[in-house]
Amino acid sequence: MRGIWAVAKNTIKQALRMKIAVVFIILLFVLLPVLGITTTGDDTLKGRLQTFISYGLSLTSLLLCLLTIFVSVYTVTSDIKYRQIYTVITKPIRRFQLLLGKLLGVMILDIVLLVLFSALIYTFAVYMPKIFKATDEELVQVNNEFYTARAALNIPEVDVTGEVKERYEKLERLKRLPDLPREEIIAELTKQAQLEKRAADVGGVLIWEFDNVKPLTESMFIKFKYDVAVNPPDMQVYGRWYAGDPQYVKYGQQPPTPFYDNILKHSIQTFHEIEFPADVVPENGHLAIAFMNVSLNRTSITFPPDGLAILYKADTFTANFIRAVFLILFRLVFLACLGVLASTFVSMPVAILLCLVLFSTATISGFVIESFDSLSANMSMFYSYTIKWIIRLLPQFDKFNPTKFLVQARLLSWSVLAQCVVFMVFIKSSILLLLAFFIFSYREIAKIIV
Repeated sequence: MRGIWAVAKNTIKQALRMKIAVVFIILLFVLLPVLGITTTGDDTLKGRLQTFISYGLSLTSLLLCLLTIFVSVYTVTSDIKYRQIYTVITKPIRRFQLLLGKLLGVMILDIVLLVLFSALIYTFAVYMPKIFKATDEELVQVNNEFYTARAALNIPEVDVTGEVKERYEKLERLKRLPDLPREEIIAELTKQAQLEKRAADVGGVLIWEFDNVKPLTESMFIKFKYDVAVNPPDMQVYGRWYAGDPQYVKYGQQPPTPFYDNILKHSIQTFHEIEFPADVVPENGHLAIAFMNVSLNRTSITFPPDGLAILYKADTFTANFIRAVFLILFRLVFLACLGVLASTFVSMPVAILLCLVLFSTATISGFVIESFDSLSANMSMFYSYTIKWIIRLLPQFDKFNPTKFLVQARLLSWSVLAQCVVFMVFIKSSILLLLAFFIFSYREIAKIIV
């Protein structure tokens, strides 16, 4: 253990002597305060906070990821190139201990810098209302919609299997089926049928029910977006919203608990939030939410697939922020292991290029996987048994993007964090590290010439 710690300290010293490391650190120290002062977003306090958190965490994550790649690759390849490794491996330290020491040094540096810059971002985010002298109305908005961690009750999709089957058989009888594979036709018919279930004609009502609703605070929120068949002149429509006991929402019976009933006007194709009191939730936790397309409108209204959710506070902003920082840390662990692995079998420029390609691919992994899946019919067996599995071995950085949770004030749950640490650290990073041990143990460091 003493040898591993000695290698780790030497690695930190090497990293601090690198000009690129110093440049990255100075950039973060300069750019983060500048972002905190100059970001405007949509000129509201909430917009400023969302933009600052998004840009600040993204910039910190990007520069620390690049720094991790450069340092983890340089610290091994430079020792080999300048033959400093000869004085190390002749001492009582095994090769896997050398790599562990290098990895430990990189991670200590990453943790220190991540904690430092995350604390800087958090401090600016918390004190930004005072810096810009926020009004009471703005403070209420950001406390409800930013300085929180809200879980969502998503609207379940309605089972339309029977309707889709009938439509398909009818089109088949009429010989009006498009010249497409049956699976694609069924998928399109299913999409259309589900969209119809989220549409309300003038005077129509949509009702959604939820079980086991147990709000922790005094308020809940309906987050929604309207799509319309015909755009109104002012691009706004009315909606009557109900929330409370299903007996009242469905049948108009006087419920034993309070209920929410309000007519509001909102712009179309933009997300909005309606606050309603949590005491409308019955004691049994069975909550009903309803929307009526009132007669003041002259068009049908549709909620897109991601256009409706019921939000409630589930945790604090601070706890959510800490979990988001852990997501960045897990990303750095993977990249450090990747850099160490690459440096065991290729030289520095090639190793860095390899790491950057894999890092870029992991950042847009969802898009890459979806693109290859769309080509799977043409690539057939070759894709299924080679490229597909190689791509899925990469971590999904875009899926575990911390800004996605913080900007929308969505709860980053411990279960999501556990899923990330298991797959990204314990499985994928461990595989890279074991491969690095195996390759480096058989690598020829020096040749004896007689």
